[in-house]
Amino acid sequence: MEYAIEMLNIYKDFPGIRANDDVTIRVKKGEIHALLGENGAGKSTLMSILFGLYQPTSGIIKVNEKEVKIDNPNIANDLGIGMVHQHFKLVDCFSVTENIILGREDLTKLKTVDLKKSSIKIKELSERYGLSVDPNSKIQDITVGMQQRVEILKMLYRNADILIFDEPTAVLTPQEIIELMDIMRELCKEGKTILLITHKLKEIKSVADRCTVLRRGKVIKTVDVKTTSEKEMAELMVGREVDFNVEKPEAKVGEVVLEVKDLTVKSLRGTTAVNNLSLNVSKGEILGIAGIDGNGQSELIYAITGLMKSTSGNIFVNGVDITKFDVRKRYESGLGHVPEDRHKHGLVLDFKLKENFIIHGYNTESFSKNGILKFQEIDKYAKRLIEEFDVRSGEGLETITRSMSGGNQQKAIIAREIDRSPDLLIVVQPTRGLDVGAIEYIHKRIVEERNKGKAVLLVSFELDEILGLSDRIAVIYNGEITGVLDADKTNEKELGLLMAGSKIEGVTNE
Repeated sequence: MEYAIEMLNIYKDFPGIRANDDVTIRVKKGEIHALLGENGAGKSTLMSILFGLYQPTSGIIKVNEKEVKIDNPNIANDLGIGMVHQHFKLVDCFSVTENIILGREDLTKLKTVDLKKSSIKIKELSERYGLSVDPNSKIQDITVGMQQRVEILKMLYRNADILIFDEPTAVLTPQEIIELMDIMRELCKEGKTILLITHKLKEIKSVADRCTVLRRGKVIKTVDVKTTSEKEMAELMVGREVDFNVEKPEAKVGEVVLEVKDLTVKSLRGTTAVNNLSLNVSKGEILGIAGIDGNGQSELIYAITGLMKSTSGNIFVNGVDITKFDVRKRYESGLGHVPEDRHKHGLVLDFKLKENFIIHGYNTESFSKNGILKFQEIDKYAKRLIEEFDVRSGEGLETITRSMSGGNQQKAIIAREIDRSPDLLIVVQPTRGLDVGAIEYIHKRIVEERNKGKAVLLVSFELDEILGLSDRIAVIYNGEITGVLDADKTNEKELGLLMAGSKIEGVTNE
C-alpha cells in the first residue's frame, strides 16, 4: 500500500494541555481522508504540524514513504503539501493574482514582478479545475466562496499534491458546498491526495473515502466511510449516543419583543441591501431567517444590533424605538447578539478568555466597584461558563482568546450571550464550526431561552438548523421577505423556491 502521508506516534504538548496524544494516521495516495473530532480534539493541531506551523513534541512524519522534518510551511510547500486554513490567509486590498504569487513571484528581465505571466498561468489553472476565478479581481470584492477558491489555486500554483482543507465549508452557502465537493473529487481524479478536517458528517459521507476519528487528542478509530453510518461516526466522535432531533414543546407565544418596520439599509457599496422590510419576533418563539448568503441578512442584523445605520424605517424592542441607539444602549435595552463574524464582532482576540466573557458587563456592579474590577467574581463567573458550555482552552480562563480553536471561540461567545438571557437573542450561524455534540447542546440552550419566554431571531445557512429550531421561518431574497411560514408546515423544497425569489401564493409578507 502506497501512502502519501504517514504521521506516526505524534505527541504535541502546549502549556497545560496535550493536544495530540500518540496519534498515528496513514493517508493513501489519491484518497480523500477525513479527520473528524470535537472542538479541541487536536485535528487542526495535527494538520498544522504536517504543514510546518508547529513542531511535534515527538513522533515521525513520512511523505511519500520518506521520513521528513517539516520545520516551516516553505518546507511543506517544497514537499508538495498545501493548506487551506479555516480563516483565510489573504490580503484584502491585493488582487487574486498578487495573493496567489505572494512569496513565489515570477520576475521580468528588469527584475519587476511579472503579473501578466502569472495571471495567464492562474487563469489556465482555474479553467483546468473548473474554479472560475478572475485573476484580476480584488479579494475585498469577491465572495467568501470565491476567496476559498483563491486559497485552493494558491496551493495548485505551488504544485501541491497533498491538500489540507481545515473546516472548508464553515463559511460557505449550501450551493458553494456542493461546488467545493465537486472540486475536491476533480482534484482527486487528477491524482491529488486530500486531508479534510470537518465536523459535518453529511459532507464526510458525501465526499470522503476513509475517516480517522479523534477524541481529546487520541485516535479512536479509522473507518471506511461507505460502510459506516453518520450515527456511528457521531458516537465515535463524542463517546456517546447523539440525538440529532431538537426536542421542543409547543410555543407559548406572548407579546411582540422585536418589531422591524419598513427598514431600508444600504450596503457598504451604496446599493440597497435591505428594502422596506418588516418583521416581528414575539416572546416565546424562534423566528428563523432562511436565505442564500448575500441577500441582505448581514445588513439586516447589523442594522438591528447598531453595527450599521439604516436609511429609513424603525426598530422597536419591547415597544421602545431603538433605531438611533448606539450599540451599548441597544444591549442595555435587552438585546443579545451572537455575530456572524466571531473575530470582527464577537471577540477581542488579544484579550484573555475571562475578559471576553465580561466584555458587556465589566462596568456593572457584578464585576466592578468604584471603577475597580472584582477579579475573584470575574474568575468565578468565567469558570462557571467554561464548565457549563465545555469551552476548551490550554490555560483555562487565562488563555489568550486568539490561541483557541475556532469552535471553542464560538462556544465562548454563545456562552456569554445566552448566559445574559436577554429579552431578544439574535443568533447568526450559531453552530458554525461546532461538532455534533456541541451543536446538540447549543440547540438545547437556544430552545431553553425560547421556553423561558425570550424572543429568538435565528439566521443560519443550514436549512436543517432553520427547520429544526424555528417556530416560524421568514425567507429573505434580495433584501425582501418572500414569505413567512410555520416551520412544521413547510420543507426544504418549498423554502428553496422562496430562497430563489418565488413568492408562493397565499404566503404574505408581514
